[in-house]
Amino acid sequence: MGKEVKVLGLWPSPFVMRPRIALNIKSVEYEMIEENLNPKSELLLKSNPVYKKIPVIIHNDKPVCESLIIVEYIDEAFPSGPSILPTDPHDRAIQRFWASYIDDKWFPRFHDVVQTQSEETRAAAIEEVKEGLVLLEDAFEKCSKGKPFFNGDTIGYLDIAFGCIVGWLHATGRMFNVVWLNQEKTPNLLAWAEKFCADDAVKDVMPEIEKLLEFAEIMKAKFQAEAANQS
Repeated sequence: MGKEVKVLGLWPSPFVMRPRIALNIKSVEYEMIEENLNPKSELLLKSNPVYKKIPVIIHNDKPVCESLIIVEYIDEAFPSGPSILPTDPHDRAIQRFWASYIDDKWFPRFHDVVQTQSEETRAAAIEEVKEGLVLLEDAFEKCSKGKPFFNGDTIGYLDIAFGCIVGWLHATGRMFNVVWLNQEKTPNLLAWAEKFCADDAVKDVMPEIEKLLEFAEIMKAKFQAEAANQS
C-alpha cells in the first residue's frame, strides 16, 4: 500500500498535514516526498500544473490536488476505515462551510499576522483572528454536540481542516506574545486542541513548536528582504 500512495509536501505546511492525518485515520501507508519549492520539482509541476502548489497526493499514479479535496478523496477512496465526513448531509454541509471559512477568510488574516511588517496591520489582524476563533468556538459547540471533536467522538473533516493549524497557533503565540486559545473565550477549543494533538492520527505529523519557530524566523527574514527590495 505504501508504494500506491505518495504525498508531495513540506513538513511545516498545515495544508500538507491534512492529507497525512486523513491517511493515518484510514490506516493507509504512504510515502512522504519533501519538496523544497525553490525550485519546484518536476514531479510537483507535472502533478499540479494548474496551481503548482503542495499538497498533492499520487494514488496509483493518479494525482489529486488541493488539501480539502484530497481529504474528501481519501475518505471515498479508502472506505474501509473510519468515515472522515459525517454521514448526515446537513452535518456534512456545515463542516464544509466552516472549512471554507477557515481557508478563505480566517487563515489569510492569520497569515497576515506573521507576514506583515506593520505593527498596526499586525494588531488589526490579531484582533480579527481572535474574533474568528470565537466564531469557531461557537461552531464547535454546535457541531460537536457535547463530544470531544467537531465530528463527535472521533476526528473528522472539520477537525482536520482547523486542527492542522494548531501547531502554528502555538508558535505564533510565542512569537508575538498572543494567547490565541484561552479558558475565558474559547474553552472548548482549548480542550479540543489538546485532544486533537494527542490523537494517534495526529501526534506523529504535528510539527514540534521549536522547529516551527526556527522555520518562521527564516520566513520572516525572507519577507523582510522582499519588502526591502520593493521599497
